[in-house]
Amino acid sequence: MIFKNPTLEDIQDKVHSGERLSFEDGVRLFQTNDLPFLGALAHQVRLRLNQKKVYYSINLHLNHTNVCAAHCVFCAFARRPHEEGGYTFSLDQMREKISESVKRFGINEVHIVGGLNPDLDLDYYLDLFRLIRQDHPHLYIKALTAVEIDDLAQRFHLSWKEILTQFREAGLNGIPGGGAEIFNEVTRRKICADKTTSHDWIEIHRIAHGMGMPTNCTMLYGHIESIEDRVDHILRLRTLQDETHGFQSFIPLAFNAENTPLEKLGEPGGYTDLKVYAVSRLLFDNVPHIKVHWTTLDLKMAQVALSFGVDDVGGTNLNEKIMHDAGNETPVDLSEVALRSLIEHAGFEPTLVDSSYSVENA
Repeated sequence: MIFKNPTLEDIQDKVHSGERLSFEDGVRLFQTNDLPFLGALAHQVRLRLNQKKVYYSINLHLNHTNVCAAHCVFCAFARRPHEEGGYTFSLDQMREKISESVKRFGINEVHIVGGLNPDLDLDYYLDLFRLIRQDHPHLYIKALTAVEIDDLAQRFHLSWKEILTQFREAGLNGIPGGGAEIFNEVTRRKICADKTTSHDWIEIHRIAHGMGMPTNCTMLYGHIESIEDRVDHILRLRTLQDETHGFQSFIPLAFNAENTPLEKLGEPGGYTDLKVYAVSRLLFDNVPHIKVHWTTLDLKMAQVALSFGVDDVGGTNLNEKIMHDAGNETPVDLSEVALRSLIEHAGFEPTLVDSSYSVENA
């Protein structure tokens, strides 16, 4: 198929020749209203990198606590310490939920993130990882964002590397990409002033990569950030990837506004969603996978995104709470059969993996 846009022909030539796109190129791509052109160009790149494969996992989301000392204006999930509605799962409850999911759904990965709960000590997490590894040696354990790592390091006067080393020895395989939000410091202070800084988020992932621990990276978009903020964010991640090669995938996260202090701003539309995925694929020439976290969109939009640069639909996301507390109405118990069907009906090949991207037999 021949697709042209005279105003972006120079960028198209760069993509065809494999030349790296610049900050200015990224801004121009976000500014265009030619969505079919963006999609076709990004799709060309995703086919070059991953052919017709679409990766997925059978995963359980465990949000072990919603008690959080941070005050992020985009969050509907957190409850202040001692606030009504706060919860924390015991180790026995966590163990039971994981074992039930292994038995009922055959999960191959558990994804654990939660609030910055001042009542949870280091042993809670170390014991949790040891129990999971003892009960289910095959499970990929992806847990605790850089923000959670930073919180524990500060509270227990340990370095980030000391925390990660202890967790890895207890069974942790990798860390998710949450907490990145937007790196531009001015914007970041407006939405999550008391959260880990941009610099520290990047440093924690740099350390994890240096230890041989793979991670993901994310960007929260559709709130108060500018186009320039988005491009700056992506390029900071691209720079770290040049150095460490530790990011497995990039996951744009659409802002879900309901029940948050920013609710009046509304949410990004499908046009913006597809543009973010496509531009991300074009700018990230060194991150192998672009993942759609379908719980921030919906299943239909996630399916369309597969033709806009996306090659990973994440997982079944059993029990996900953070996005659903912000008003998302996607399923909380999506089956593997339904996920594979969604991929196949879009004309792609479902490929079962965990976050290591080791291909499993479906």
